[in-house]
Amino acid sequence: MVTTRLYYMDNLRALAMLTGVFFHAALAYSPKLQALWPAANTEQSLLLDWFSWFSHLFRMPLFFLIAGFFVAYLVARRGVVGMLKNRALRILLPFIIFLPLCMVATFIPLLTATNEVENKSAIMLMILEAMQNPDAPRPPPTTMHLWFLYNLIYFCVLVWLLRIVNWQWASNFLARLTPGLFLLIIPLVLLPGALLIASPKPAPESFIPQLWSFGFFGLFFVLGYWIFTQENFIARFNVYAFRILLASTALFALYYYHLPVQMDLMAPPLALWKKLLLAVCEVYIALWMTLVCLIYARQFLDSHHRWMRLIADSSYWIYIIHLPIIFALQYPLMDKNWGVWTEYGLTLAATFAVGMASYLVLVRWTPIGWMLNGRR
Repeated sequence: MVTTRLYYMDNLRALAMLTGVFFHAALAYSPKLQALWPAANTEQSLLLDWFSWFSHLFRMPLFFLIAGFFVAYLVARRGVVGMLKNRALRILLPFIIFLPLCMVATFIPLLTATNEVENKSAIMLMILEAMQNPDAPRPPPTTMHLWFLYNLIYFCVLVWLLRIVNWQWASNFLARLTPGLFLLIIPLVLLPGALLIASPKPAPESFIPQLWSFGFFGLFFVLGYWIFTQENFIARFNVYAFRILLASTALFALYYYHLPVQMDLMAPPLALWKKLLLAVCEVYIALWMTLVCLIYARQFLDSHHRWMRLIADSSYWIYIIHLPIIFALQYPLMDKNWGVWTEYGLTLAATFAVGMASYLVLVRWTPIGWMLNGRR
């Protein structure tokens, strides 16, 4: 059992969050998401599309594994009740406070852009049509990009509810697996959850709990919780790191080739064999790349550095506010022709600049910072 804070877990959690900024900024230029992304640009990039969907397969599984690890850490130090109090302050309260603010900051620029942008996206055209039809159905409530907080609330409560169950048999089974068997068998445990939803996995943004999310992200959370109790678990996979990185890359090539050319909510369902193939690729890439990230982070990020600490501390705040900023920046760019990489770079630079500046001025030494990261 871990008894000291591991810097590489803190740093890796921050990088997993900040990768979401790169991911969401790239979706405007994804050929596959033209029908579904509000800021979809007429300029597109296949390279950015590869990056987007490859990182999408393991970024959030990695985050939930780390979240489970730190929940186990809190339970060990403070007990289940202490963990729930901590998570209520760090997760539930920010969700309640920032979700309505993010909604307003996202939808007002969208409505403005819908009227002003000339090269409108499919979503903008849909909004215009709905505005002209008073009988059009209202969109359902959404947790937006803060869905991960909403899911974590449930996962933490389940830790409390399931604490009376003796899970030692499952722990013993996992501990007895050789690294090779672990890499081959455990992804298959994720397969039922993966098959409950279409590929690639959408964000479970509904306020109604999504069963597939519990069977997919929830299992990564459980795995992280279990890893906390195991000494040197990650080190057992060191010799496999480069090989499973290469295997994951090869699987992604197969996965991307079989994805629909363009994603559309009205598209007919995929053939059963293709749905199964995509789900198998997803679960193996998700677990393998999560382990790759843990292995290399343990080797290269396990140190305390003030600049990395600043990035780790600011990542939560930057992730919370990044999506409205990205949209506000990318709507005017829909009528420009500056090139994908120029627009993408400007979006990232401005988003991180606003995020870091606002963190240093408004958050770091204020009650907001105490809520998100604790008192110093």
